[in-house]
Amino acid sequence: MRKYLLEVGTEELPYKFIPSAIEQLNKGFTTFLNDNKVKFSDVKVYATPRRIAVIVDGLENKTEDEEKIVKGPIAKVAFDEAGNLTKAGEGFARKNNLSKEDLYIEDNYVHAKIVIKGKPIAELLQENVPSIFMKLQGSHFMRWGYNDEKFSRPIKWIVSILDGNEVKIKIIDKESSNHSRGHRFSTQDILIKHPDDYVEEMKKAHVIVDQAERKQIIVEKAKEEAAKLGAVPYYTDDLLEEVTFITEYPVPAVCEFDPVYLDIPEEVTVTVMAIHQRYFALHKDGKLINKFITMTNYIGDEFKNIKAGNVRVIKARLDDAVFFFKEDTKKPLVDYVEALKGVTFQKGMGTMFDKTQRLIKLSNAIAGDLNVPTKDVERTALLCKADLTTNLVFEFTELQGFIGADYARVSKEDDKVVQGIKEHYFPLNAESETAKGIEGQIVGIADKIDTVCAVFAAGKKPTGSSDPLGVRRAALGVIKTILDGELKIDVDKYIKEALKLLPVQRDCANEVNEFFVQRMIIFLADKYNKNVLEACSKKNPLKDIADYVQRVQVVSEMNSPQLNENANRVIRILKDSTGENVNEKYFVEPIEKILYNAINNIDENVNYNKYLEELESLNSTVSKFFEDVLVMDKDENVKNNRIALLSLLKGKYEHLTDFSKI
Repeated sequence: MRKYLLEVGTEELPYKFIPSAIEQLNKGFTTFLNDNKVKFSDVKVYATPRRIAVIVDGLENKTEDEEKIVKGPIAKVAFDEAGNLTKAGEGFARKNNLSKEDLYIEDNYVHAKIVIKGKPIAELLQENVPSIFMKLQGSHFMRWGYNDEKFSRPIKWIVSILDGNEVKIKIIDKESSNHSRGHRFSTQDILIKHPDDYVEEMKKAHVIVDQAERKQIIVEKAKEEAAKLGAVPYYTDDLLEEVTFITEYPVPAVCEFDPVYLDIPEEVTVTVMAIHQRYFALHKDGKLINKFITMTNYIGDEFKNIKAGNVRVIKARLDDAVFFFKEDTKKPLVDYVEALKGVTFQKGMGTMFDKTQRLIKLSNAIAGDLNVPTKDVERTALLCKADLTTNLVFEFTELQGFIGADYARVSKEDDKVVQGIKEHYFPLNAESETAKGIEGQIVGIADKIDTVCAVFAAGKKPTGSSDPLGVRRAALGVIKTILDGELKIDVDKYIKEALKLLPVQRDCANEVNEFFVQRMIIFLADKYNKNVLEACSKKNPLKDIADYVQRVQVVSEMNSPQLNENANRVIRILKDSTGENVNEKYFVEPIEKILYNAINNIDENVNYNKYLEELESLNSTVSKFFEDVLVMDKDENVKNNRIALLSLLKGKYEHLTDFSKI
């Protein structure tokens, strides 16, 4: 088995491009090898800010030989009457390097079986690797120098080796060799004798090419340095990924800033450090401290300059934050509401002030249905978007909601309102927590329903490549908040209410409803069978999402083949028939009356485990009915009455699920 290494060295790559490049190259090489019937065991893609590398393991020496049937001329044209090859026959044989004995006749035509010899793997790689690499796609690709081809950054070197041998290739204007380059501060080329040596040779040159290993080192070193201070580092998955792809050899540096900056809201300081500077904030005993960790690429001993530079940068950013905070808090948060008239929500859907007025109405209606006092809910709805017009949120848009809550606290708003303003944006993503306070739950649900409805009403529903205003996340947020908060909210009702409040009217309630249902099914598909989720969604799940999940749980655990068989038999017989009301005077067989009474004894108000037991208790009666009764009786009244009876039974089945989809 053979191993191939491709390394393309570049100028500093944008960190957002790198994860995509890894995925694209993995798919590109895998597809190329499979399409060419090349056996291999593994494709690994490594990447740092200055290089992208691919290692393909378990390669055969050549592609597999391929047998192929070739079709020649008509038999009577290829052979004369004596059975000898004519010029046409000889030409066909010569073209395919065949003898007369290799030819045979089938369906009046000359055929032959030929073997196409496999191509040496080195030759195949040489011909295809450049095009695989150049198929990479990303934003802001440019031409560099005098070349027509575009790429994210200029290519500086290429390594292309199969085992210990070079495979000469050229990408744009750079030709390959077996020499790589190490850390940016190193000027010496690194000889790569074999792909097996690559990862370790690069480590010696102060480059950790494996991004997973690099990420682990970053976490371990951040925790290690923080522990020396009795603290813990703060980082998100996004921060960790970004730092991973802006470093080749992560070395931590602990820096310190003036504790005076701890007086501004913690979210501001953490955001400045994490999002704007890619620093790891530190918490001690649950409180932010005036130290942070930055991951450098530096391998020298003079850390003083690095630390001083980072401290200068953070000071400038925090000075701005302090100034904005002081300016913003010169007036109460409520005074910023009027300015929302100058902030567009989305084209054709009015301003954020208009949205605020809609939120007040929707939130009050939801609160009323939940028997929640409306005072704090209405105040939360009024103020929840006010911080969008503040200086601090304009500078740090990631802080919307958090800043509003801090400004509400400074303005001496009720604690429930403060919490509601902060939490109405929750959950921030699929994994994060939902709102804990009822005010944040209600206003958040109203806000997200309004956003989804506005996007659909504007004719901008999400596609595979676009998600206007994050409506997928918004729909999921509604579902998670309702489930986590154990709220009984008729989402279908509030979709219709929200659409009525919009400045542009469009009949899209069913579209929005289906969108929410599909988001819910996708969300729950990790836990439950998709067929069960689909089956239970026939009875509008948005009327009561918690009720829907309870039905899904019961059906998922159900083990009743007889019930399933009976239900599906009823469905097949009825098809689209619904039947009129059951009339007992048209009962002919005793079992009809027995089944009718049994159906009427089913209580739909019990919990679904008990309800399933009640349905199962009908099994023998339903089976007996089908044994004794011909539904499609010649007497029209009897037939219609039996259809009505089965329709009644079908309704009881559908109260739990659509058995035809299980």
